[in-house]
Amino acid sequence: MVKTKEEYTALLDKLRDGEIETLTITPSEFFVFQQAFMDYKTRKRIVGRAGNKGIVVYHYAQNS
Repeated sequence: MVKTKEEYTALLDKLRDGEIETLTITPSEFFVFQQAFMDYKTRKRIVGRAGNKGIVVYHYAQNS
């Protein structure tokens, strides 16, 4: 089941706060995730690395 924009925002908060190290987004999740990401205040510190089959793994760059 795809998460809501609010759930992705909460995951981005956890990423920022160090509660989780990475956030993995699949192609089916990307549209809703992108909405949360674009509205996220510190999105420029969230770095994504594209992988196989359209999967992107994000981490929070603490010292950027």
